Amino acid sequence: MILPALTEATSPLFRPVKYSLFPPLGLATLAAYLDSDDEITITDEHVEKLFLDDMPDMVVIQVYITSAARSYRIADHYMRRGAFVVLGGLHVTSMPDEAAEHADTIFLGPGEDTWPQFLRDYRAGQPAARYESRTRTLDGVPPIRRDLIKRSRYLVPNSIVVSRGCPYVCDFCYKEAFFKGGRSYYTQTVDAALAEIDRLPGRHLYFLDDHLFGNVHFASALFDGMRGMGRLWQAAGTVNSVLRPDLVEKAAACGLRSLFVGFETTNTSNLREQRKIQNVHHDYGKAIRRLHDLGVMVNGSFVFGMDADDETVFERTVEWAISEGIETSTFHILTPYPGTALHTRMQQQGRILHNNWDLYDTRHTVFQPMRLTPAQLEAGYWRAYKDFYRWGSIVRGAAAKNTWSGRLRHFAYAAGWKKFEPLWDFVIRARQIARMLPLLETILTEFGARHAGKGNTAPLVHGSGIFAVATICILPGDIGECPLLTKRITGAHDSQHLLEIVAFFHRSCLPGAGRDWRRRRNVRFVLKRG
Repeated sequence: MILPALTEATSPLFRPVKYSLFPPLGLATLAAYLDSDDEITITDEHVEKLFLDDMPDMVVIQVYITSAARSYRIADHYMRRGAFVVLGGLHVTSMPDEAAEHADTIFLGPGEDTWPQFLRDYRAGQPAARYESRTRTLDGVPPIRRDLIKRSRYLVPNSIVVSRGCPYVCDFCYKEAFFKGGRSYYTQTVDAALAEIDRLPGRHLYFLDDHLFGNVHFASALFDGMRGMGRLWQAAGTVNSVLRPDLVEKAAACGLRSLFVGFETTNTSNLREQRKIQNVHHDYGKAIRRLHDLGVMVNGSFVFGMDADDETVFERTVEWAISEGIETSTFHILTPYPGTALHTRMQQQGRILHNNWDLYDTRHTVFQPMRLTPAQLEAGYWRAYKDFYRWGSIVRGAAAKNTWSGRLRHFAYAAGWKKFEPLWDFVIRARQIARMLPLLETILTEFGARHAGKGNTAPLVHGSGIFAVATICILPGDIGECPLLTKRITGAHDSQHLLEIVAFFHRSCLPGAGRDWRRRRNVRFVLKRG
């Protein structure tokens, strides 16, 4: 299984740290469906070299738009060597006929329903040339094969996805093209999500979901379930979800410390043009202040090149972001990805300049802007990055915080992300990126001022000598058969003793909680030898 390097990840103009953050969870999820005696390897070209001298029976390649050319070359190579080649991913779904020329089988959309069917067909000797997803559910998805992930190559090996898609339909977003033909937003069960979290070592998590807060009931129950786990985590959400009463407070209470927020533009007409309805009539400043008051840093996303944008948009956007104390910003050039409503509209208007997929990276202008030239748009994009991450801008943004620990965290996070590129390059080349995780955790906790989310602490059995420290997570079903519950308790005399302790806790402290997931609690306690 191969994740080819994106074109921009191999450019000498860009530091590689962005592409050493997260392992390829999609491929590791597909691997979980294979038989235990199947020999499987996952190669991520962003963090390791791909050797093409092997002779596998099957090659599975995940294709993004700016890795398409590289993906097709790899696919053609293995087809010549007699391997069965499978292609899937965002670009394959958007351009199926193009991809089909380089594969034996292609997959359109998510693979939870089609991948198991393909494996049955392949083992029967009758694989189809094309599989298109129609049934959208995460029920029954097996645990990710994290044993195939080379954790030491990533800054954030504990990345996780507990949902698919997003409930909103923005014109420029690839999501609608990928989920065409079925539901475009759905989640795991809360119990399955908590079980996956519990399997991950350490404290830090990064939710890669497009919109973790998209289903309010799911998110609220998930955050309730995470209380007491002592996690520090980062995720993505929308302005309106931040402003929803109590939801982001629950998230912060269980460890949220940084949120990616798609502001995209401060121009209301641009928001309406792109159908970014979740941002219309909402106070950006209020959302930022709410996050900062809860100790949550903000990574703001902005898109340049919408029809109302002119030469002033770059300076205005950067100045606003700095004045609001946004810790980090991610800037993009509007890009009409194939399969999106934006691409269809611009194609009809004759505004798309070319189909060189290598340049569809949100760093190059591939369409004719309405009030800017392509050169002006690219120059403004680069100027925005330069101006936002100047030392003076970082200091100004940090000064917007109310505490010295908050100012120090802002400075360390923003400067560390953008001002130490040679250091990141050295660390990655030395394959020591994982050693930087404790530093990230320290910054996220505001240098100890804000600890990971914890539940209530109380002694269960009084006596002498600390016996164990455990996190109890009450789940549905027979308490004696709950692996997530018993796994987190260490040092019991034997299994019977353990069950007696848990049963006492269940009867005395949480009546009924074990039978109803909506009333799940997490309680961190000290168990003493009695």
